[in-house]
Amino acid sequence: MDGKNSMKRVLSQFDVLVLAIGAMLGWGWVVLSGTWITSAGSIGAVLAFAIGGLLVIFVGLTYSELASAMPEVGGEHAYVYRALGKKASFIASWAITLGYVSVVTFEAVALPTVVDYILPDYQAVYLWTIAGWDVYLTWVLIGMGGSIFITLINYFGVKPAVLVQMVLTILIVLIGVMLIFGSAVGGSSANLDPYFLGGAGGVMTVLIMVPFLFVGFDVIPQVAEEVNLPFKQIGKVLIFSVVCAVVFYMLIALGVGLALDKTALANTELATADAMAAAFGSQTFGNILILGGVAGIITSWNAFIIGGSRVVFAMAKSGMLPKWFGYLHPKYKTPSNAIVAIGGLAVLAPLLGRPALVWIVDAGGLGIVIAYFMVALAFLVLRKKEPTMARPFRAGNGAAVGWIALVLSIGFISLYMPGMPAALVWPSEWIMVAVWFLIGAYYFYQMNKGTYAVKAQPDEKMEVKM
Repeated sequence: MDGKNSMKRVLSQFDVLVLAIGAMLGWGWVVLSGTWITSAGSIGAVLAFAIGGLLVIFVGLTYSELASAMPEVGGEHAYVYRALGKKASFIASWAITLGYVSVVTFEAVALPTVVDYILPDYQAVYLWTIAGWDVYLTWVLIGMGGSIFITLINYFGVKPAVLVQMVLTILIVLIGVMLIFGSAVGGSSANLDPYFLGGAGGVMTVLIMVPFLFVGFDVIPQVAEEVNLPFKQIGKVLIFSVVCAVVFYMLIALGVGLALDKTALANTELATADAMAAAFGSQTFGNILILGGVAGIITSWNAFIIGGSRVVFAMAKSGMLPKWFGYLHPKYKTPSNAIVAIGGLAVLAPLLGRPALVWIVDAGGLGIVIAYFMVALAFLVLRKKEPTMARPFRAGNGAAVGWIALVLSIGFISLYMPGMPAALVWPSEWIMVAVWFLIGAYYFYQMNKGTYAVKAQPDEKMEVKM
């Protein structure tokens, strides 16, 4: 597409890098670091991120090759469509949209949760109780206000959204570096003992958090049509972003382990903030780290409304969803209707209260790993079906990367099944998944009837520049 129907290629290499890194460095590094260390030990947690990062890199390599070969809006949508057809593409696209929507709505609930730590007595005007947790109007309004703010930023153009992403990602990295250096100077190596807890089971407990913590690199393929750099560089930037996130998480785990002893870890609610305060001997520095957590909430929120809206937009443009979702704003060149739809879900999410945090994360995680599996499968099919397809970035000469990514994706999916450590909770989380895919089944039926049929299909082969 071109002219009035095309998106603007306005994103630089640095824009794309901060978009992905900011997506991966959300709120989890602030609230979960204590759990990592008490589950696996200080070095065990670092090892878990090294292993988990390696797994994500293999999945990322398949994305890198396909993103450079098919730099089209929608990412997974285009890859699976070309390799496996329209029906499979719908399943992959709907699954990854669940993952993106889950992060967007998660952050809408996480924002007022963070404010609880800073202003514990601000809640007023009781509304109702959900799963034993009282929901107050002031709490809800903070989440809704944040949702509206992020939605508006994205509505008015991808460049303003990425500018916010750049500033806040730099802030997160600087605060993380402060913690790491502060712990190295003010911490104690004695606090690292015990190095390992729970054996392989302890490492596995941290490892199952990896899909949620590292989701974000796949936002890059969603905006490939808006990237202004050689297609080969798209793949390289994607892999580099994953490596940066792996190193960040490993160093944060090590920094917290150095700063806090066993007693402190057992009694902390926000281990990373307490580690910062301990390293510098002042609670003020703990509050500074909380600001880094708030920045992480916004960067993840921002990145996933970008990614989710592009997938929904691509599905509508190829006749899988109503045409309304495929509207491109004539002035701002954004998928404005898709942005409003996803932003609207975020506005409603705080009404469910804090218990929704866990429900949303787990349900969305399953959607993400299903999409990873289908992208790995598309990678293998296209290697066999279209061996001469232009691939500016190649993930190895053979198919080994694809097979490893496929097997690892199956392993991730199995972790969410009944009887496994990260099994979805019945009934709340399975109901969320079921409702999402029932809605998808309705659209799938309408798609097969040709209700949303369009003239152009996204399986047209693109000529790409090396």
